[in-house]
Amino acid sequence: MTADKVMPLAVGLFVLGVLAIVAVFVLFATGHSDLPVWLNVAATLCAPVGLALGVLSSVRRRR
Repeated sequence: MTADKVMPLAVGLFVLGVLAIVAVFVLFATGHSDLPVWLNVAATLCAPVGLALGVLSSVRRRR
């Protein structure tokens, strides 16, 4: 994939991860303690993977 095609994927993953993190905080604040596994995985993996892809895409685009 070219850097131009990877950047929208990176932004989407990062936004999805941030939304999952916000959802986890909101659910904990409202008293929920048993969160679904998919939400925990999304909060843990999507934002860092999206950030890493975005950085790599930017570096690759500069070259």
